[in-house]
Amino acid sequence: MVAAARASEVKMECFLRGACAALAASAALLVGLSTETETVLLVRKKATVKDVQALWVLAMAAAAAAGYHLLQLLKCFYLARRVGAAASSYRRSGRALAWTCLLLDKACAYTTFATTVAAAQACVIALGGAHALQWTKLCNIYTRFCEQIAGSLVLGMLAAVGSAVLSAVSARNVFRLYPSLSPPPQPYAAH
Repeated sequence: MVAAARASEVKMECFLRGACAALAASAALLVGLSTETETVLLVRKKATVKDVQALWVLAMAAAAAAGYHLLQLLKCFYLARRVGAAASSYRRSGRALAWTCLLLDKACAYTTFATTVAAAQACVIALGGAHALQWTKLCNIYTRFCEQIAGSLVLGMLAAVGSAVLSAVSARNVFRLYPSLSPPPQPYAAH
C-alpha cells in the first residue's frame, strides 16, 4: 500500500513537472519570438523582445526553468521505475539529492516569479507610457506584440505558481526522509 501511494505521488510530481516545463517553454518561446513591424511617421520600426531588457531576461529565465523542469522530469521517470526496488537505500542516499532538489526548486520558483513580475512592470510603461519621462504609449502602435507579451506573462506567472507548488512537494519529500521527532504514543493503560 505504501509503494502504491508513493507511485501515485511520483506520477503526480511527473505531471506537475511536465506542466511547468510546458508553461515555461511556451512563455519563453512566445516572448522570444514576438516581433511586429509598423510604420510610424513614415519610418518602419520593429518591436522585438530585445527592445525591453526585462523581456529578454524573462525569455532566458523561462527557458532555463523549462530546461530545469525537463531534467527533473527525467529524474521523476527514473524514480517511478525504482519506487519498489530499493526504497531503503534511496532513503539513505537520497537526503542530499532531496535537499538539492528543494533548493533548486525554490530558486526556480523565485527566479521565474521575479522575472515575470519585472517584465510585467516594464510592460506597464509600454501600456500607459510615462509622461514625466516623455515616453509615449507603445501598445496602441504595436498591439499584436503587446498581446503576445501579455500572453507570455500569464504563462510565466502560471509556471511560477507551478514551480512554487513543486517546491512545496520537494519540501515534503525532504521532511519525509527524517524520522519523527515526537515520541511514539503510549498505549493507554487502565488502572
